[in-house]
Formats: sequence, structure tokens, C-alpha cells
Amino acid sequence: MIKILVPVDFEPQSLIALEQSYNLARLLPAEIVLLYVYDPPAGIRSLFGAAYDEEILKKLEERLTELCTKVQAETGLQVSMILETGQVYSKILEVADKIKAACIIMGTHSQPELPGTAAGALGANSSRVLRSTKCPVITINARHHFDGCRSILLPLDLTTESRQKVTWGIKIAKIYGAGIKVVSGIWSKNDPAVHNRLKFLAGQVKDFIEKEGIRCTAEIVEGVENEKALIPVLLNYAETQGDIDLIMIMTQQESGMIEFFMGSRAQEFVRLSPIPVMSIAPKELGFVSIFS
Repeated sequence: MIKILVPVDFEPQSLIALEQSYNLARLLPAEIVLLYVYDPPAGIRSLFGAAYDEEILKKLEERLTELCTKVQAETGLQVSMILETGQVYSKILEVADKIKAACIIMGTHSQPELPGTAAGALGANSSRVLRSTKCPVITINARHHFDGCRSILLPLDLTTESRQKVTWGIKIAKIYGAGIKVVSGIWSKNDPAVHNRLKFLAGQVKDFIEKEGIRCTAEIVEGVENEKALIPVLLNYAETQGDIDLIMIMTQQESGMIEFFMGSRAQEFVRLSPIPVMSIAPKELGFVSIFS
């Protein structure tokens, strides 16, 4: 059975991410796998020894079992649990690979984070998972979202990776019964040839998506001041549309064009987005395609 991995730490953000997994689990259908990673500070372990760890792990197992039972009873979904000890991000990646997770759904913060993490910053564990994962990751910011997906936003540019995103958008739209909104940003300093190519590509993509039986719109946002301003412009566009419930990005490193995923600018996108973001590794990074 297809599996969705949901790392939890019992904090509100991870529980909201868990709630967001229910609809996708029903549609696939898929089993939800709850993962808690116990990573005690080295100083605590040296002070209290193995007995302290055993007691904490026992309590964590009880709480995880309680959450697992509660979710099963409330949703009727198949839910299992895994309790691991180690580095949070490395264990998330390890477990996702081991269970062949279709995707990971997690909050943009996961405890414990690095000391001194600024409010609103993308959590250290979330950032590392996004940089290294081979399966899609849906990140959720700390608020409740629409139960389902009405429309998917696809930021589009001229890269090969961006075209892979179109294929993924079609797959996910069919699962949710959602529409797709394609949008590209053009700033005043762009070469006119880039303007023309983007407009032509947007039209091609719209036709391609509609031939798959998916409703689609394509827009060019013009007059963007510069590449740095593109992120807030796209996020503002997404919010003003009123029905966009998922934004899809690729996680490649800098590619030299508008596509800014998954370097520092991509993390900024994920951090700032009030809408869930699905981050997908390009083929050359070896993504796992269980949705196909």
C-alpha cells in the first residue's frame, strides 16, 4: 500500500500537517505513517544515562500510540507509527526511503530545531529534508488550510526542471480533481526574447494541460522589479486568487534562470508561503515516482 510519511512532535504545526494528510490519504488511497524522532541533547544523555532515555522513549511510545489510535478512529484511515532515535532530519530521510514513502507531509518547523532559530525562519530539520529528499515533500505553515485542493499554482520558466513540474502538476491535479493555474513572472530588465518565449511556453503548457482534461489558466505577471521581488509577487498572486490550495516547486539547485528552487531563494519561498508547498526533486536527483 502507498505510504505517506508524517513526522510529528506533538506541537500544533506538526498536528496541522497531519490533518492535511487525511484528504490525500483517502484519495490515493494511502497509509499514514507517523514518525517521531527522539534526539536528546548530548549533555542530558551524559548527565542522566541510558535509564533516562528508556523512560522518555516509553512515554513517547505511549503518546504516539494514543495519537495513532485517535487518528484511525476519527478518520477511518490506516495509520501506523514509527519511533526512532537519532538526528531528526536524517531519520526522516532514512525512514522515507525505507518505507518507500509516496511523499512526506511536514510543518515548516520540526522540534527540536537549532538553538537561536529566528521566529518565522524555515526550521533546520525541514530545510535539510527539503535539500536531500528523493520523494515529494509538502510543507505546511502554522495554520489550518482548506480540506482538499481546488487549484494548484505552477510557477513556470524556461528550464527543463520547470517542464517536469508540469507533468507532476497533472498527476496531482488528477488525484485531487483540481485545476491548475500557470503563472510566470517577467521583470523590466528581461530580454524581449525571454518575454516572447515565456508567453509562447505558457500557452503551450495551458493547451497540454487542458488536453489532459484539467481546467487551466495561464498568466504572465509583468513589471516585476527584479528576480528577488518575484517570490512575494507570486505569493500575493496565489493569495488573491482565493482558490489556490497547493503551490508546486522543483528542488534543484540554482539553474541560472528564473527557477530558484531549492537554493536559499527556494527556502525563502517555502518559509513565506501561507499556502502548502509541494517540493519535488528533479529526475536527475533521483525522485521516487509512486504517484504515476
